[in-house]
Amino acid sequence: MTAMDVSPDVVRSAQQGDRQALETVLEGVRDRVHNLARRILVNPEDASEATQEILIQILTKLSTFRGESAFSTWAYRVAVRYLLSAKKIRDRDLGLTFEMFAADLETGLVADPPEAPDQALLLNELRVSCTMAMLLCLSMDLRLAYVLGDVFELDQGEASEILDLTPSAYRKRLSRARAEVIAFTSRHCGIVSNGAKCSCSRRLPAAMKAGRIARGNYPNSAGSAFSYSEAKLQVEAVVDDLKAFKLQRAVPEQNCPQEIRTQLTHILSPGV
Repeated sequence: MTAMDVSPDVVRSAQQGDRQALETVLEGVRDRVHNLARRILVNPEDASEATQEILIQILTKLSTFRGESAFSTWAYRVAVRYLLSAKKIRDRDLGLTFEMFAADLETGLVADPPEAPDQALLLNELRVSCTMAMLLCLSMDLRLAYVLGDVFELDQGEASEILDLTPSAYRKRLSRARAEVIAFTSRHCGIVSNGAKCSCSRRLPAAMKAGRIARGNYPNSAGSAFSYSEAKLQVEAVVDDLKAFKLQRAVPEQNCPQEIRTQLTHILSPGV
C-alpha cells in the first residue's frame, strides 16, 4: 500500500492558503482516500462521490490539523468519520449478510461451463468483484477495522487511533472481522477451499446473465498485478487462516478517477 506522503512543511503552507501546497496535499491523499472508499462502499459511483466529499472535507478542516499525529492518520480519521456519519451512505446500505451472499453465489452455478476466448479476463474481474463485495456482509465498524488492518496493513496503533478505539478494543474488532471473513471464505469461496460449491468458472455464466460481469468491461480488475490463475496460486500457497488475507490482498488498488481530480482543480483554481 502506498502511504500518504505529505511533508509537515507542505501541510503548514497549505494551512496558510498556498494553492500549490493545497494541490500537493490533495495529490498526497486522494488515491488512498479513494481506495478506502472503494473497499468500504464497493460501488464505484458511491465511492467516487464519497471520495470527492471527503477530499473537500480535508481541505475545509485542514486548519484543525495540529500535527499531534501523522497527517495520514488525520486524513484517514476525516475519511472514516464521513463514512460512518453520512446519511446517504446509511440509506444505501443493503443490509447484506454472509448467509444472503452465500445463497446468491450458489444460485445458477453451471456444472460444466463453456470457456470463452476472454475467459481469463472475465474470471479475474469476477474474482476481484466478489472479493470486494463479500466485505459488505460485515457491519460498517467491522469492515473499517478489517480494511485498515488486513487490507491496508496499518499497524494496530495507527488503526486504533483512526477509529478512535483503544488498541485492545481495535484488536478485538479486527479479530471478529477476520473470523467472519475466514469462516465465509473457507466454506463458500472456491479459490480458498476446494470443497466450496461455488467456483469462479461455475459462477461466471450467472454473473454475466445478471449483468454483474460484462465482456470488455473490467472496472475492478483493471491494473491488477495478478491474473486469475496467479491470484489462485498465491492463495493456494499459504496455510488456511492466511488464505482469506491473500485473497483480499490480491485486489488491485485503484487511482482516484480523473474527473474528481479535475473537479478539485476547479475548486482550488476557479478561473482555470
